[in-house]
Amino acid sequence: MNILILGGGGREHALAWAVLQNPKCDRLIVAPGNAGIDMIAECADFDIEDGEAVVGFAVEESVDFVIIGPEAPLAAGVSDALAAAGILVFGPSAAAARLEASKAFTKEICDACGAPTAAWARFTDADAARAYVEAQGAPIVIKADGLAAGKGVVVAETLEQALAAIDDILGGAFGAAGAEVVIEEFMAGEEASFFVLSDGETVLPIGTAQDHKRIGDGDTGPNTGGMGAYSPAPILSDEVAERALAQIVRPTIAEMARRGTPYRGVLYAGLMIENGEPRLVEYNARFGDPECQVLMMRLGGQALDLMLACAEGRLAEMAVNWADDHAMTVVMAAKGYPGSYAKGSVIGGLDRLREDSHHMVFHAGTKAVGGTIRANGGRVLNVTARGATLAEAHARAYGMIDRIDWPEGVYRRDIGWRAL
Repeated sequence: MNILILGGGGREHALAWAVLQNPKCDRLIVAPGNAGIDMIAECADFDIEDGEAVVGFAVEESVDFVIIGPEAPLAAGVSDALAAAGILVFGPSAAAARLEASKAFTKEICDACGAPTAAWARFTDADAARAYVEAQGAPIVIKADGLAAGKGVVVAETLEQALAAIDDILGGAFGAAGAEVVIEEFMAGEEASFFVLSDGETVLPIGTAQDHKRIGDGDTGPNTGGMGAYSPAPILSDEVAERALAQIVRPTIAEMARRGTPYRGVLYAGLMIENGEPRLVEYNARFGDPECQVLMMRLGGQALDLMLACAEGRLAEMAVNWADDHAMTVVMAAKGYPGSYAKGSVIGGLDRLREDSHHMVFHAGTKAVGGTIRANGGRVLNVTARGATLAEAHARAYGMIDRIDWPEGVYRRDIGWRAL
């Protein structure tokens, strides 16, 4: 079959790598792709948030199946446009994707179905938000309601930080995403990511991971889109995962169906776990980035079968075959990220690295210029490895980084420290 993946980051490179391992894939196109994706698949350039443009391209190229990687096309209704045109698509409708596109909506769903989460309030008025924070005290969590590319959340340890975050969000720092601010109780515990597929009725768990959000070693510095991840996450034991399914995920899926907006696609539940009890931090309506990279490293070609079954409403007949292994990815970012950073620096040494089922460099923000690979984003490379143990995956990933020649790149040296 002919398959189209929408997106151009590390997540989409990992999806493409996994899909290509499945014999069902005859032709793979990724839009817009990047320098790494271009080495393994065809790349196309059109507006992936324009449903009409996506449908037109899919029809012209005889595409059988579309996998939507990032959140923006989902929020823009691209999945709806494809479904209306009779094209099989993996990714929820715009109405269902509100679970990610609006934090306040997710909180309303949790309240309606009794899913455990942090106490919360929403504001459009800065003075009212400030008064609420002053009454609650710190630590406290301040969030832009809408999509802010992973950067619209501030875990404020002081009142001053919280008030500054309110001013930033409602003052326009995140554009339309910050038209409303959601303020949440600070939850103690350890955070982990739980991934399930849903075809609107059946829920199938497909893996766990743990992300590292802060830029610096020891979880210091500002939040980023993610500086590394590993899978599985030990904190998400079978018992905790079953509790999360029973108390959070399945009630959410049932509530979405009850409202006439069934959720079809991957649902990523960010959980805070304390004393074995999970509470919901947030939902994402797509594979996380960089969590997707470690999941795909472990799933391989079966990922396509699972996504097809999800899109076709056949999840009840599927099972996930996990190897007893571990995967780790380390993000190499441009110096200055998540603040301002320069583009265009040359990355050397990539051609000397092994690329196989245990070693992969997934490109996130790269561009090919005159025979060189150049940095073209904030998060640039995802250096990813598998091993029989997490320590082995860790050694392989950092061993690969040591052979990459990119002085302008920065990365954390302690990915996986909790589990290790």
